[in-house]
Amino acid sequence: MSEWKECKIKEIGKVITGKTPSVNNPEDWGDEVLFVTPSDYKNYRNKAYSSIRKLSKIGAERQKNRILPPKSVLVTCIGSDMGKTVISAFPCVTNQQINAIVPNESVINSDYLYYSTVELYETLKMAGSDGTAVPILNKTDFENIEISLPPLPEQKAIAEVLTSLDDKIDLLQKQNKTLEQLAETLFRHHFIDNAKDDWEEKPLDTVVDISIGRTPPRQESQWFSRDSSDIKWISIKDMGGDGVYISSTSECLTKAAVEKFKIPIIPENTVLLSFKMTVGRVVITTEEMLSNEAIAQFKFNNNTPFTEEYLYLFLRSFKWDLLGSTSSIVTSINSAMIKEMEIVIPDEDSMSKFEEITKPQFQKIRENQEQIRTLEKLRDQLLPKLMSGEIRLN
Repeated sequence: MSEWKECKIKEIGKVITGKTPSVNNPEDWGDEVLFVTPSDYKNYRNKAYSSIRKLSKIGAERQKNRILPPKSVLVTCIGSDMGKTVISAFPCVTNQQINAIVPNESVINSDYLYYSTVELYETLKMAGSDGTAVPILNKTDFENIEISLPPLPEQKAIAEVLTSLDDKIDLLQKQNKTLEQLAETLFRHHFIDNAKDDWEEKPLDTVVDISIGRTPPRQESQWFSRDSSDIKWISIKDMGGDGVYISSTSECLTKAAVEKFKIPIIPENTVLLSFKMTVGRVVITTEEMLSNEAIAQFKFNNNTPFTEEYLYLFLRSFKWDLLGSTSSIVTSINSAMIKEMEIVIPDEDSMSKFEEITKPQFQKIRENQEQIRTLEKLRDQLLPKLMSGEIRLN
């Protein structure tokens, strides 16, 4: 570690705080240069490939001193999302809620800098917590935060290990997205666009058992847990994370809570649907789990004439505005309406052919998700050890 040193951010690159175009210059908006804000981060994993809004050539010219080259490190510096980090894939401009570092590549490897700021997440949040209503990390304080810096060859070696894991995760996620899109296209072609007239439609609750979960009293904290030995309890926010199959939750419930409040246990391979507040999220469970009352559970029985994959794709493709007006959909859908939804029942031959194709696709998606979790766990274990020099790569 003797050859490692501590350097302030301002010593290893140029810090640029972004700026939003003036309301007096609507011509600054267009489709030429990415304009990255914290709102875009929900669409990123570790790289900024796109943005909700873009600047025009005029807007980019007006902000030419703030245009960031690829491989700049973008760190959010205000509000509850402070400390989140991505690395730019293309030239971009940010708003004033982001401090960006343009690294001096003769001093620091850009990927190493990215992982350094990821590891500094808690430090960044603490540096911006000054007691104000909205936490903010100003440019001066940000520039003076220190980063551990090994020799450049070791930086590159560390970055290569971590990027190889992230690249593999990206590849698997893209493969899963493609597999799901293929299944959705097949479902739409056979069972929506080319549905046969003699296929029957039945209310969902006549072919599956539908129930909802429960939430123990929030003021009684003893029922809630983060202990993996307890039972995973799904909320709507958990359904936006893993992909098709849900395996992780932010909270668990104790076994005592399950017994006291008679919370229904959800079997493995059960299709779930969010139908309150955020309507239309669909996942399939990977183990016995629980859910809150905003999530419908579709449990198969002897009368169920389709597969979990068919039901998943049906719910994913359903036009939820049919059940309520656009303005009131978040509050207008209830469990009775879910039970009354009509689902097309194809003939056995069509269902069998569909299952033959989609079962392997979904199985591959599940295997990929399991591999992603393994790789993410390995990366998260290696990150602090590599960044502290506990594990050396020289």
